[in-house]
Amino acid sequence: MTQLPFSQACENNQRPILAVLTHKLADSLHLLEVGSGTGQHATFFASHLPHLTWQASDQHCNLHHINCRIKHFKLPNLPAAVVLDIGNTWTEQHYDAVFTSNTLHIISKQLVEAFFAGVGLITSTNANLLIYGPFNYQKQYTSDSNANFDLWLKDRDPHSGIRDIEWIVELAKAQQFELVEDVSMPANNRLLHFIKR
Repeated sequence: MTQLPFSQACENNQRPILAVLTHKLADSLHLLEVGSGTGQHATFFASHLPHLTWQASDQHCNLHHINCRIKHFKLPNLPAAVVLDIGNTWTEQHYDAVFTSNTLHIISKQLVEAFFAGVGLITSTNANLLIYGPFNYQKQYTSDSNANFDLWLKDRDPHSGIRDIEWIVELAKAQQFELVEDVSMPANNRLLHFIKR
């Protein structure tokens, strides 16, 4: 386990996120996590939400370490992670919940659009969509730290960057998802809860 990729940010934010997910996902049974990264969120949330089958996913290059972590925890509601390349064909399986954390500012705008199109395909009415990360409001940063973070992101990859909440809501609405709550989280992050109508 000590050899696996580790994110301190995951450790820092997982309990505040869990406090929201526990309420929001009380009636959900099958969740797809898009962009599972290190797998820390998958193992933590699955262990605390035993009623919910938590399906981790990521690009093929990340699956080995995610599945090593999943195998170590041996949770009955946490199957092996599956390949999901946001810009290509999505799984044919349907889910009643989708969760993603710190992904939309990392990927390109084109892939953000592909993300919502894919989520629209794999969900049905009343599905929950939960998105964690930083967002801008009326094209303004919510903090100096977010402004600095956005500069760092764009220096690293010009196609990345903190997204405008208005654009995200518009993309979600095109897939019949309505924003029902925008939850303030630590470190100038948000947890957006959409429901498919």
